Amino acid sequence: MADLPELQWHAIGPLQTNKARYVAKQADAFHALERADVAQELSRRRTGRALRCYVEVNLAAETSKRGVAPGAIAGLLDSVRNLSGIEIVGLMCLPPLAAQAEASRRYFRQLRELAAAHQMPELSMGTTSDFEVAIEEGATAVRVGTAIFGERPP
Repeated sequence: MADLPELQWHAIGPLQTNKARYVAKQADAFHALERADVAQELSRRRTGRALRCYVEVNLAAETSKRGVAPGAIAGLLDSVRNLSGIEIVGLMCLPPLAAQAEASRRYFRQLRELAAAHQMPELSMGTTSDFEVAIEEGATAVRVGTAIFGERPP
């Protein structure tokens, strides 16, 4: 896809510091920042335009998911806000899986309120199953891979 210079790559998911070089080199945005050491490594390895980062927030305190607790957002932002090479642009969440999209609304609303409180202009929230509700609640980025690529094999 080298002949598509306008194509932008967004990295989503947990990132180990030893893999940060790949995201720093290739991605235009990273949607799962949760640790200062990862931010520092992305900053150290990034060249050119700043990597746009979303802080992942674990709103439901699910042990199966990553992200910072809502009360830890300010501390993470304070520790990474001035790093060169990255720009913290917003917050991201993955609500608990639910049969109905409407069940995600309270999490999307909570993330929107947290973003406003921390002066974060962007919200990465919503997947193929609930993106309409996410957009209604202010999403600026949605993740709709299943709608594009189909279901993942079990």
